[in-house]
Amino acid sequence: MLVPEEAFAESTLFPKNNMQLKFLLTIVITLVISCTTQKKYDLIIRNGMIYNGSGGNPFRGDIGINKDTIAFIGDLSDANSESVIDAAGLVVAPGFINMLSWATESLITDGNSQSDIRQGVTLEVMGEGDSMGPLNDSLRKMIVESQGVFKYPVQWTTLGEYLTYLEKKGISSNVASFIGATTVRMHVVGEDNRDPTESELVRMKLLVRQAMQEGAMGVGSSLIYPPAFFAKTNELIELCREAAHFNGMYISHIRSEGNRLYEALEELITISKEAGIRAEVYHLKAAGRNNWKKIDSVIRRIERARKEKLDITADMYNYTAGATGLTAAFPPSLQDGGFHKLRMRLQNRAIRARMSEMMKSNPAEWENLYYAAGGAENVRLLGFRQDSLKKFLGKTLAEVAAIRNKNPEETAMDLIVQDSSRIEVAYFLMNEENVRKQIALPWISFGSDAGSYANEGVFLDFNPHPRAYGNFSRLLGKYVREEKVIPLAEAIRKLTLLPATNLRVKKRGMLKEGYFADIVVFDSAAIADNATFDQPHRYASGMKDVLVNGVRVLSNGNHTTAKPGRFVKGPGFKGN
Repeated sequence: MLVPEEAFAESTLFPKNNMQLKFLLTIVITLVISCTTQKKYDLIIRNGMIYNGSGGNPFRGDIGINKDTIAFIGDLSDANSESVIDAAGLVVAPGFINMLSWATESLITDGNSQSDIRQGVTLEVMGEGDSMGPLNDSLRKMIVESQGVFKYPVQWTTLGEYLTYLEKKGISSNVASFIGATTVRMHVVGEDNRDPTESELVRMKLLVRQAMQEGAMGVGSSLIYPPAFFAKTNELIELCREAAHFNGMYISHIRSEGNRLYEALEELITISKEAGIRAEVYHLKAAGRNNWKKIDSVIRRIERARKEKLDITADMYNYTAGATGLTAAFPPSLQDGGFHKLRMRLQNRAIRARMSEMMKSNPAEWENLYYAAGGAENVRLLGFRQDSLKKFLGKTLAEVAAIRNKNPEETAMDLIVQDSSRIEVAYFLMNEENVRKQIALPWISFGSDAGSYANEGVFLDFNPHPRAYGNFSRLLGKYVREEKVIPLAEAIRKLTLLPATNLRVKKRGMLKEGYFADIVVFDSAAIADNATFDQPHRYASGMKDVLVNGVRVLSNGNHTTAKPGRFVKGPGFKGN
């Protein structure tokens, strides 16, 4: 009897019957298929511990990628590729989604998105109240005049044009955005404290419709700050109804995170119910020592709304300090008409005397972050426009007041007038117990509430909140590995599939065949945040490889300078 090799040789040369011919054809076809399989993948990730984003148990396996797509997940031991990532001993997961990104300007300056890419962020979601479109002549002028360390021409008008501009310019991460309710209001009404007329409201809704058709994720608001503060609930409901027609979402920095936290949350729930729209609370918190105890009631209210079939979620950053403008120490009435009028008012002696007292008060009708932080020693200065004031970067307001031999309230007003800006500061407002409690909630995702920076060049001209360099790595290192607040699989779900589902983003947020290859590879034993308030420009560690749309933007911890990022469009995009 012939052995298979002999049978093959004899059949190849002298096929004497149909059986031999069929045997020959089978072997030839098998060889062809085998060769094809071995050349199938542009890149293979081998031997990783795969967390697919669902929150389920991980499994060891390989991932094959063709162009921008995950082509296969399983055993690829027999496959070959010219590009291979050895993920033995490492975690392989979907790319992380930053639900609150302020990389609007930093990505124009530097598309590498270093501080976020090095944490595994592959999608930046923008639009907290202010968005980079739609613009008119006055808004375009305002953007140019308010530019600080980031200088750039404004070469777009609509929000969709801005996101397309980023994509064409070249960015390492994907980008998406909500349309800002503040931007829409300023586009039509301006900065004055008044309601829109009926015709103005129609124009505002048309702007929302256009943005949704261009790919916006929904409507974003930031109701604590003027002029957004001047918008009433009914105005927001009308804008959200327009977004709901396109399956969009409402996301909000609610009107109060402190003294009127309950009422502010109720407003968001009312908007969700009346507009028939999914809604999310930006950076959920109970701000100010007197309000820390409110968080349990807030959680119970959201969970009751969810049981009532309202799709209410929230996101957060993993720190006890927030960051915003020093102007958040003043009442909205002082800011009626915009920053230039505020600056003029702060040069009036009578107004200054009244504001000094108001800064030390705990008003019910507006959110005084200066008081909530507990005073000037808990307010740290992060960013100035004027070079002459940058010597105060990193100092507390109390320290600068002592240097200038003035009280902190007078010092705050002087600095705003001298810098001609709202001045970026950090307010220490929250407590650690509440941070841990929120992280454990199944409906919480995560956002940095910061830009994406680099530890060089123009970025060193200001001190960002360390969340810009560490928010996501801090979750995985401090709260997952060290403190075991939640398991790693659950943390990855809350960084990936949960926000992708909330946004209704297609084919992202999971490791699944046919999905876009946004993938991270990291060492779960080493991932950590390293940025502090004293040394904020320090990259996170432990992230090894990051792929965006199948392209390696981080390779063995080093940025490749590749820029495959895309404009990720929302569910109302006209082309979907």
